[in-house]
Amino acid sequence: MKLETMPLEFQAALPILETLEHAGFEAYFVGGSVRDTLLNQPIHDVDIATSAYPEEVKALFHRTVDTGIQHGTVMILDHGQGYETTTFRTESTYTDFRRPDSVTFVRSLAEDLQRRDFTVNALALKADGEIIDLFDGLGDLERQTIRAVGQAEARFHEDALRMMRAVRFAAQLGFTIESATLAAIKDNAALLSKIAIERINIEFTKLLQGQHAKYGLLELLATNLNAFMPGLEATDLDLVGYADLLGHNQPANAEQAWTLLVFELGLIPRDANKFLKAWKHSSNLINTVQRAIALLNELRKGDVADWLLYQTGTDIDVALTVAQYSEMRLDTTQLRARYANLAIKNKRELALNGADLTKELGLQPGPLFGKILSTLERQVVQGSLPNQAEPLLTAAKAIVAKEEAHK
Repeated sequence: MKLETMPLEFQAALPILETLEHAGFEAYFVGGSVRDTLLNQPIHDVDIATSAYPEEVKALFHRTVDTGIQHGTVMILDHGQGYETTTFRTESTYTDFRRPDSVTFVRSLAEDLQRRDFTVNALALKADGEIIDLFDGLGDLERQTIRAVGQAEARFHEDALRMMRAVRFAAQLGFTIESATLAAIKDNAALLSKIAIERINIEFTKLLQGQHAKYGLLELLATNLNAFMPGLEATDLDLVGYADLLGHNQPANAEQAWTLLVFELGLIPRDANKFLKAWKHSSNLINTVQRAIALLNELRKGDVADWLLYQTGTDIDVALTVAQYSEMRLDTTQLRARYANLAIKNKRELALNGADLTKELGLQPGPLFGKILSTLERQVVQGSLPNQAEPLLTAAKAIVAKEEAHK
């Protein structure tokens, strides 16, 4: 098979291939970018594989960075954008099921492609547009099938994360996982416990946002991978319900995906914090999910006060989107309008600040200082005080007087 027209992303990188070929080496575009081109999907990263060894690559280009030179990868910066170029290689045993104990650089494209995970990712594209397909990856693209290169068990023993990648690709592409590959995932699911949770998180988060996330998640459950994922070991029924929701709506971002998951698991904010920390999520995502869950759990009971909408802040968009995904009976338009009409959205918008308390009342920072500002903030949000300096100052004086009277 030969491409008649190269995507612009490949055209921009052709000088890299041409330089390597003119020096007597082989060079190809490889991996996901080739697969996505054939599926008419956007290309994210252009990766290059070559028979040139790392030092030979560096000698041909003026600007390079050793991004992973121990594994044969050099970043070439000569043409305005960085292109990762990796030497053909074979790999030894994988004692830890994550990384090869050693790699050996080779001159053979066939040996290099043989170590890749799935046939649809083991395609190589020449500078003239010809597709090199040694494992019927083109056939599997046509059949919409995820199939391991060679023996599936061997591929999963090399890197157990490939099992997660299989269900993730199924979720993103809507491809069926080939029966032998699926069986090998089920037989080797326990190997997932050998993988760093950060790596599992990346694949799982992508799965949850896939256009076919329902299928991917159900296959994950069918192969028992969730038994080796933090907090999901005994949640099959919840995850089946979550998968059903994903069949109707796809979360637009990680915050929505994880909030919906936490909500379906029935966690309160404190438990959500523990769950998400086990997944090594960022503080920003954890805070967003906690605020959204606090609102959702109260909305499940009935109406909520403006103060809770205020505390949710801009994360109200995540919360109300998840409410729609989870098929809650809510007037989300009205809730969004209530939030939009709040007098202030954060304490910095309060028309009276600490400097004003010091200047007008002679107060210094301390417990009373904070109590005054917190009280005024809440009253403004609830609508019992206008957000204007004069009435806020009058209210502050009343609080001070009341404190003095109780001394």
